[in-house]
Amino acid sequence: MIQSNSALKIAIYLGSYLLAAAGVHFVVTLILRQYRLPDGGLKRAGALIGILERTFVLTLVLIGEYSSIALIFTAKSIARFEELKDRKFAEYYLIGTLTSILCAMLIGILTRRLLDGM
Repeated sequence: MIQSNSALKIAIYLGSYLLAAAGVHFVVTLILRQYRLPDGGLKRAGALIGILERTFVLTLVLIGEYSSIALIFTAKSIARFEELKDRKFAEYYLIGTLTSILCAMLIGILTRRLLDGM
């Protein structure tokens, strides 16, 4: 009984990370498609950054470190500081980043509730 419960918890964790990485990538891509900006960066770098971002956010939510999520947003903003002066880019950046972080947080909160109920 204990082993099957542990296996279920592992499956829930893995499913949550897969949903945050791949599922939310699809959602963010759909949302941002209507706001396409000229790409000046590395090919697919934004997608990888988003996956990493959601992985970190999900992990932080699962361990209850909500305040640390601000560090991710800050690091991204520092890296994009000059580009954020362009209003169109800033709006595009905020839509993508906030959608990504919100989805990862919601997945984390739902995962914690699901696991707490077991």
